[in-house]
Amino acid sequence: MAIRSIIKFGDPTLKKKSRAVEKFDDRLATLLDDMKDTMYASEGVGLAAVQVGVLKRVVVIDIGSGPMELVNPEIIEQKGEQKTPEGCLSLPGESYMTSRPMEVKIKAQNREGKWVIYKGTELLAKAFCHEIDHLDGILYTAHRIDWEED
Repeated sequence: MAIRSIIKFGDPTLKKKSRAVEKFDDRLATLLDDMKDTMYASEGVGLAAVQVGVLKRVVVIDIGSGPMELVNPEIIEQKGEQKTPEGCLSLPGESYMTSRPMEVKIKAQNREGKWVIYKGTELLAKAFCHEIDHLDGILYTAHRIDWEED
């Protein structure tokens, strides 16, 4: 396991669309392990493979309840709205208010290729959306909103 370099804002790789994973092998397992190490070393809650220069649909997330490995993730349902600050390991030191769904249901494969369903609310829902956007070449700044007083 190793810590990989995180690509920073301005690198054109971040705007590229990632390809589906078709081979569930040792290379995928190593990528997932390295991504978790990199995410923890950077004190993030999520990391997409594109952020370490790999254009594969692979994401790791840990909002404090243990790591999740998502291969070929897709949002299948979303509800509500939350307006909260959001940041990104590829834009260190930056944070903007964004609008995201309050609840999200996704399907993804695990490292063995088995399909699983996950439901997330609040921070987990935001993390699902943020990381899946990365796989489509979309940065969280696309969801930026101006601060609104209630």
